[in-house]
Formats: sequence, structure tokens, C-alpha cells
Amino acid sequence: MFLAEVTGNLGAIAYGLAAIGPGIGVGIIFGQGVQAIARQPELTNVIRTNMLLGFALTEALALIGFVVPFVHS
Repeated sequence: MFLAEVTGNLGAIAYGLAAIGPGIGVGIIFGQGVQAIARQPELTNVIRTNMLLGFALTEALALIGFVVPFVHS
């Protein structure tokens, strides 16, 4: 009965909820990456490469979360 009263686009709410996980993941990736660079500055290039790769894969999840609510409708 409550669902009949909801108006608007539920896809926007679904995307907002789907963006929470990748947002937390990106924060963890860069936080740990900066900490790793501070501990081992000689490995900066390797750590940065791994950080960017992890960021790209995590951000892909956010883009999938953006597309799925609109495809499913």
C-alpha cells in the first residue's frame, strides 16, 4: 500500500544507494595508497599505478549502478 503512494523516479534513489559502495571503496583505495606511499616512497610509481587501476575498477561499479536502474525500467 505504501508503494502506491510513492511518486517520482525510483531509479534515482536506486542509483544513490548504488553509489555508496563505490564511494567508500574509492576512499579506502586512496587512503591506503597515500599511507603506503608515506611508508615506502621508493615504490611511489608502483603504488600509484595500482591505486589508479583499483580506482578504475571501482568506478566501473558506480557506472554500472547508474545504468541498471534505467535499463531495468
